[in-house]
Amino acid sequence: MNNKVDIHVELSYNNSRISVWEGFVVIIKSSTSLRNDYGMISALAHKAGEPIYITKNGEGDLVVMSIEAFERREEIIKLKANLDLAEQSRLSGEPTYSIAESRKRLEEKYSRG
Repeated sequence: MNNKVDIHVELSYNNSRISVWEGFVVIIKSSTSLRNDYGMISALAHKAGEPIYITKNGEGDLVVMSIEAFERREEIIKLKANLDLAEQSRLSGEPTYSIAESRKRLEEKYSRG
């Protein structure tokens, strides 16, 4: 039995559409807003720390985000890729080590100086 409930809330604030899908906030602005008030879009992107979806003629067209938010997302993607590789290695039977075993191996490696 699937008890999952999809929740979607949409509201307008300060000439923006803000949607919440299953706990994720989505900020939607028109291309006109981007063209006419870049400074406000930039400030919103920095303040929200999340992507802003830009629409053109009512359809999704672009996503805008601050450099900080973009770099944070890139780091998360890299981390997830590394975790996936580690899990694939574990599932394929490669040896695994406890924290204590890892610490001992590192101490042995770096105490040989």
